[in-house]
Amino acid sequence: MSAEAGPATAGARDGAVRRVRLPADRRTPAAARAVVRSVLTESHLDELANEALLLTTELTTNAVEHARTELDIEVVADEIGLTVTVSDFAPGSGDELTVGTRNDSTEINEISERGRGLLLVDHFASRWGTTYLPTGKGVWFRLDRPGADPTAGGTVGGESTPSSAGPPATTDRSAPSASAMSELMQTAPDLYADDPLPDFATSLLSRVAEMVGAAGGTIRLDRGDGQGRQVLARFGRAPRPGTELLRVPLTVHRPYAGELELDAAPSAYARPLAVLTAERLSLHLENDRLRRADVRRQVWLTFLAEASELLAQSLDVELTMALIPQLVVPRLGQWCAVHTTDEWGRLRLAAASHADESVLPQLHKVLAETGPDSIQARLREASRSAAQIPLGGPMEGFAVPLIARGQRLGTLAVGRHQRHRHDPDEVSVLEDVARRAALAIENARIHAERRRVAQTLQQSLLPPVLPLVDGIGFAAEYVPTGDDAEVGGDFYDVVPLPDGRWLVVIGDVSGKGVQAAAVTGLVRDVIRVLVGDGKPLPEALARLNETLVERGSGRYCTLALAAVRPGEDDKLDVSLHLAGHDRPVLLAAAGGAGFVGTGGTALGLLDTITSPTAEITLAPGDSLVFYTDGVTERRRGRELFGTDRLRDAAAPLAGYSADVVAARLRAAAINFSVEPPRDDIAILVLRNDSTDRRTRAPDARHAR
Repeated sequence: MSAEAGPATAGARDGAVRRVRLPADRRTPAAARAVVRSVLTESHLDELANEALLLTTELTTNAVEHARTELDIEVVADEIGLTVTVSDFAPGSGDELTVGTRNDSTEINEISERGRGLLLVDHFASRWGTTYLPTGKGVWFRLDRPGADPTAGGTVGGESTPSSAGPPATTDRSAPSASAMSELMQTAPDLYADDPLPDFATSLLSRVAEMVGAAGGTIRLDRGDGQGRQVLARFGRAPRPGTELLRVPLTVHRPYAGELELDAAPSAYARPLAVLTAERLSLHLENDRLRRADVRRQVWLTFLAEASELLAQSLDVELTMALIPQLVVPRLGQWCAVHTTDEWGRLRLAAASHADESVLPQLHKVLAETGPDSIQARLREASRSAAQIPLGGPMEGFAVPLIARGQRLGTLAVGRHQRHRHDPDEVSVLEDVARRAALAIENARIHAERRRVAQTLQQSLLPPVLPLVDGIGFAAEYVPTGDDAEVGGDFYDVVPLPDGRWLVVIGDVSGKGVQAAAVTGLVRDVIRVLVGDGKPLPEALARLNETLVERGSGRYCTLALAAVRPGEDDKLDVSLHLAGHDRPVLLAAAGGAGFVGTGGTALGLLDTITSPTAEITLAPGDSLVFYTDGVTERRRGRELFGTDRLRDAAAPLAGYSADVVAARLRAAAINFSVEPPRDDIAILVLRNDSTDRRTRAPDARHAR
């Protein structure tokens, strides 16, 4: 920006001259008014301030909008008035320049009304005209003091210039005053009000109605929310039937629409002032539309985030599909239906919802109808074409395909709102919901498949049933980790030996997942093969250790083996071998519980292992409780269930059957914490169920 000030040129009569170059910027009108105001103050021409500032705003705003070049503002003052010239550097003829007020918001559609600004300049200026220069063109106006001799002074760019507009305009009683125009232009909404538009529109309407002498007026606005056109502001009386009203549309973007009506007598100023008022109101309405759209988009983003979180929390296929319509209705539609594609490519209704539950049976009936014009046919088309398809009556709406990772899973059908059709923002949100819903369904299906695989693999690592042996009772409890899609490393087994004994096996392979399951299956099968060939238990453990070390999987295994044979006096002789496994609990029928056995080396870590043998005798009613570390390491905050708590929980169970002991200990471990198990829990109970009735009778009673 450059500025130059100097003495008055010829004819300025000891006045003031200001020349300023301003950029083509929205702030230019304010800067130009400041220059004019300073000259008025310096020259003691304050009585011309309203008119001078109004016309300066008109010319500079028009030049910024049309010429889009830098502007030269020249202000020349003398003792009887001042002259303001606004020059631009745009090439072209003078007809290309229209003097008039323009809204400075690019969001408002341009209005092709011409001559409104010239009308105001012609009314307020003493003289005005257009100057054509080699570098561009300019528009000037002259304001004289009331009662001054117009021939006594006045310059344009330093030279006297005759008015191209002819003699001064005669007074028009319908013409607005400069103060009224300033008040109209300066009227603004209250920034601190919750909804400032009604009061702002009422203020604008009342001012323009009083300026043109209108008997009444109305501003109607349709925000596109299904409410239709509502009265935003009203002034005066309602028009009489048959009255021809002055109507000006509000220049706002969809979905907003509206108009301004005035019951005013025709005049030269009525329509230009009505258009000017409509433009000012339209600017703030457009701001309101953008603000509401921004708030709405933020609400939609929050909704999508919450919907994603809810859908991600469910890994059950049926629950996920039932949740989708509940998210859509009634926020995004009157009804919603989710169809999934079966293995033959046919659509199957998975879930549906309606804002009016009494209409739900009718919705199901319509969705089940077949035929070329049915909704079912449109849904098949949407699924086949992978594109949005409109739905006709009686349940009007549209269908969006459900696609995840390139797989077509089905369709999401949504019925339109009760009062209006879906706008583009709602359609975009629904398409986004469909994408997220499809991904949630696919994830739930993948998780369900993983869960089935894990359950099948886990069951293959455990015996389907424990053998029934006369005089020996076996019972087991197994609780998988909280993630039922993971395969644990805990296992147990009861295997017959060639010499007539029974081998009780319980073990724990480090880690979880498919690799742990593979090692678990290997350990279980190698033990069965070795003991089936009659290998002694110490040798079987050594051979198993060699196999795990050679495999080099990085996983180890703890193992407890107990060979059981009937002994004398209905007793059971147990040969116990521990390879890094926790010592079992011996539960005596006469009462009391304690740990037995000697710990050894875990398998798969070292080339050689130690597994001391412990010989134990079980009297009738005695039990031997084996367990994995999922029991003792069950956690409640920082506190562990521990071996001591396990022993104390087993002590009161003396004399109970193996099934009861296993079930009670399982319950004690599970109830220790409200959290799901972090590790598999395996409990195996070996009990001496001899034919001694004195021992079995209380046991049978307790089992009941």
